[in-house]
Amino acid sequence: MPILTITTDFGTKDGFVGTMKGVIWKICPEVQIADITHEVAPQNVHEGAIALWRAYSFFPDGTVHIAVVDPGVGTQRRAIAAKIGTQYFVAPDNGLLTPIIEDAEQKGWPKKFVHLTNQAFWLQDVSHTFHGRDIFAPVAAHLAAGVVLTELGPVITDVKRISLPKPEKTAKGWKAQISVIDIFGNLTTNLPASAVEGITNITFRLKGVEVRGLVSSYGHRQPGELVALVDSEGFIEIAVVNGSGAKNLAAQVGDTVEVIVEK
Repeated sequence: MPILTITTDFGTKDGFVGTMKGVIWKICPEVQIADITHEVAPQNVHEGAIALWRAYSFFPDGTVHIAVVDPGVGTQRRAIAAKIGTQYFVAPDNGLLTPIIEDAEQKGWPKKFVHLTNQAFWLQDVSHTFHGRDIFAPVAAHLAAGVVLTELGPVITDVKRISLPKPEKTAKGWKAQISVIDIFGNLTTNLPASAVEGITNITFRLKGVEVRGLVSSYGHRQPGELVALVDSEGFIEIAVVNGSGAKNLAAQVGDTVEVIVEK
């Protein structure tokens, strides 16, 4: 049974996601649909890219992923589909697939991209404002039903990417950035835990405060205490036990986290 996921900034109030699912099921009734998130901040391509990236590898081979965070809908931006590794992706060509493309390059996975020009796989009437319903949903449904990627349009190689900050090595340790703020206000950085593995004398400095050492879980400190730990994806995270690190520190995505390794 095919599996398809949807990631958007649509929210759930207005029925946009439900409409997309209706389109998908009319074309491929047997497909199972999983919602990754519909709470990406409006038009925030970076946040959408990270949300999809954090989830996609947990899905089986052959899964089709739709990602619609599309501030350029109705403009000349391309609609694309891709096979990256063993999974398929359908999205606007605005950088949403950047971290997944980087995974493929680091791990040597095959990747192929097509420009969605074959309107036989779209809805008959295409609006200027809802390509999630009219292009991405039907294309993804056809992929889930077994249509070959290259039937959807010509192969392209110049897919757009966004800039994803990387941690920098410094004389004292690392200069990292906050890459994700979750619903709890936890501050995930882009520094992989492997970069500081085995180091015990370490300090994290951000927004004028310092956090010393790493704990193994939130429950190892008292409520309200600021802690550093390794998150579920293997990255360094700053958090407030039973509270919000984002609110307590007035922190935002992109803020710098200085990582000091003490000798």
